[in-house]
Amino acid sequence: MTSSFKIYKPTIVVLAVFLVGVFSFSQSDTSTFKAQVALGVNSPSTDGFVTGFEGKSLNFPTVSLGLQYMFKRNLGIKLDYGFNRISNESGTPDFKVNYSRINAQLVYDTSRILSFFPPRVGTFIHAGPGFSMIKPLGDYGENDESFLNMMAGMEFHYGLSDKLSIYLDMSYIHSFSRDFDPVTNGFGSFNGSLLTVTIGASISLSGCYYCE
Repeated sequence: MTSSFKIYKPTIVVLAVFLVGVFSFSQSDTSTFKAQVALGVNSPSTDGFVTGFEGKSLNFPTVSLGLQYMFKRNLGIKLDYGFNRISNESGTPDFKVNYSRINAQLVYDTSRILSFFPPRVGTFIHAGPGFSMIKPLGDYGENDESFLNMMAGMEFHYGLSDKLSIYLDMSYIHSFSRDFDPVTNGFGSFNGSLLTVTIGASISLSGCYYCE
């Protein structure tokens, strides 16, 4: 329990500082400050595993927590944390991997460009750099990894009210990692890219999502 807290403590601190900072910066009712939470699945790239320790092509869960601030009508920033669990494919040694990441991203509202969608549907694209942390569980716990990443994705929102929307997010997280050296460092671990699909809720904390 203590080791798990140490792993997540830096992320908790960063999110808390960001929350306080954005609250103090928010000024107008037309600004959009949102909290997002989503749950879904992930698909890891096959080249992220060493031979004999392949993971499943589809894994659950993927969890995403984010804070988004739109400083212009169409442009904003987002800081988000993601947690992914990856499990072994059948026929390979049993292992599980916790894949955590934190990303700072630019967000662009494409709703006016893609105007053929209904009024209550919003579309966003997001992209930005981040940091990934790999923590194998069980017998391979020492084969942890960390590396830079680049994340990009698209969200489709449906507004339930002026301050609440549900959304679908499809994202790709590209890893900038080195090969396992020696190869035994990759037993029960992962250093590849990740595709995620999540469904979540977006809550406006300041201003109105659909205000003009």
